Amino acid sequence: MYYPYFIAYMSAGFLISLVVFFWALNSGQFKDQQRARFIPLENDPNPNPVKASRFARIQTIALFSLVCICLACSLAVITFSLFMGGK
Repeated sequence: MYYPYFIAYMSAGFLISLVVFFWALNSGQFKDQQRARFIPLENDPNPNPVKASRFARIQTIALFSLVCICLACSLAVITFSLFMGGK
């Protein structure tokens, strides 16, 4: 009885994870791996902040909205399974 909802919920989470992963690959999040291991050893603890571009702000808002939607869907699935599970 719970299986179709659970499978749909897990499939949606998996697809969203794949979309976010491929977005990170295309935007260059994993490019400079050699530098990443030396970041804790840098002497400058407070580098100058870089102003985010308009596109970066839109991406941040879109990802935050996606997280909020996913949390709302999770809450809906849990609520539905608690109240309608025994019927």
